Amino acid sequence: MSRSLILFSVVALLSRAATPTDQVIDSVQKHYNSARSIAVNFTEGYSVDGHQRPPEAGKLTLRKQGKMRWDYTEPAGKVFVSDGKTVFLYTAGYNKVEKVPLKDTEDMRAPLAFLLGHLDLRREFRDITVSPEGTSWWLDAKAKSDRTPYSEIKMLVAPGGKVSQLKVLGRDETMLSFAFSQEQLNPVVNDALFHFVIPPGAEVVNAVEYTGQDE
Repeated sequence: MSRSLILFSVVALLSRAATPTDQVIDSVQKHYNSARSIAVNFTEGYSVDGHQRPPEAGKLTLRKQGKMRWDYTEPAGKVFVSDGKTVFLYTAGYNKVEKVPLKDTEDMRAPLAFLLGHLDLRREFRDITVSPEGTSWWLDAKAKSDRTPYSEIKMLVAPGGKVSQLKVLGRDETMLSFAFSQEQLNPVVNDALFHFVIPPGAEVVNAVEYTGQDE
């Protein structure tokens, strides 16, 4: 084999080699798109204009077809549910339910419902970059569409593609952040978990736009 042909072969192989950005993207998508359901504990932070809200916590359960349930232990009795078509936010302290079609909600928790089976970071985001942190990688990406309630996301991706932290920057400069722990892949999840029943006497607000983070 001539030197020129060898050099050409080496260049071709290098051009096809996956960059760190490609590797991180592919690991996240493989991890979540192959799962049917996920259960994970979360701690949630929220800030606006530099002011931090007290942290909240609970358990998140996801299932394919856009179904999700956030059961809060802090504050107790707060529930955020998507049945794949409609989003419900229930606040026990006010005995109030906010209800909105999933496609119309501006709540920044809602896009996480599509983490399973539909995750395509290259299609949904632009200017994707990664930077190392220990054995993990921070992935930063800006939303391609200006119709999303968020403008940018940052996720800390552990080896194997698991997301351990997530930060979502809203278009109003609010920041919603999550730390995830004790993730379970493909737990058995009953469909009834995503069927929200209006509590007796609760006030029901049908809203086209709400963020829900300030409850």
